[in-house]
Amino acid sequence: MLNTLEAFTVVVVGLMVGVEFSVAFVVNRILDALPEDSGQLGRSHGGRMLGAVMPVWYIASLALVTVWAVAGRHHPGAGLVVTAGGLLILSVIMSLLLLVPINNRGKTWTPENRPADWKEQMNRWERYHYVRVAVIVAAFALLAAALA
Repeated sequence: MLNTLEAFTVVVVGLMVGVEFSVAFVVNRILDALPEDSGQLGRSHGGRMLGAVMPVWYIASLALVTVWAVAGRHHPGAGLVVTAGGLLILSVIMSLLLLVPINNRGKTWTPENRPADWKEQMNRWERYHYVRVAVIVAAFALLAAALA
């Protein structure tokens, strides 16, 4: 049963990492290349859509890692799982304190109501997001290593 939990957790966390990596290095580059206001409208829509889905995914991932850490506490790799859980907690804290406030503003913007510094705010969000991606990639790598 523990093997199934481990594999399922790695898949769930890995897919989350893939989505966040794609946003950072693919989707935002595509949106930035769109003409006129299309990129900003796409970011607003993405903020609404992913802003609804990703919190559930982050919490579910953290819950799965927590269950794995408790159930596998006497198995090899337990320290890696606990460290990965700590990194996921850090990513949630970063999200709540740094990224969500910007996202909550950005998802309501239209070309008519966006602030003059909207691009600066999006750039700040992206910088924080890059750090968060690095944190969750590290967590994923630790979980994968714990399988060995």
